[in-house]
Amino acid sequence: MKAKRAYSIHSKKTMNLLGLSIRAARKENGISEAELAERAGVSRGVVQRVEKGDLSCGVGTVFELAYIVGIQLLDLDNQGLSQQISQVENKLTLLPKAIHQSSKVINDDF
Repeated sequence: MKAKRAYSIHSKKTMNLLGLSIRAARKENGISEAELAERAGVSRGVVQRVEKGDLSCGVGTVFELAYIVGIQLLDLDNQGLSQQISQVENKLTLLPKAIHQSSKVINDDF
């Protein structure tokens, strides 16, 4: 049996808010669960799980559902997103390619 993943209360509340927001926007736009599922290429059950705040749903699926119902997740348009991506990519070129676990043993017995 697979162990249940533990999530922080912040993550749980954030997903709950996002799921409820997707449900509200879907209803405001007069879109059924089945129609949203079809437009997103997922099952109706996945839409229901997202709307209930299920954290095991794929982030891409959640983003797509939010986009379809008109929820803007970031305060950026496509050009702004492209600029931010470019900035972070430039920053990453200056950072180490990999971070290795320290082999240094710390004696913290006092």
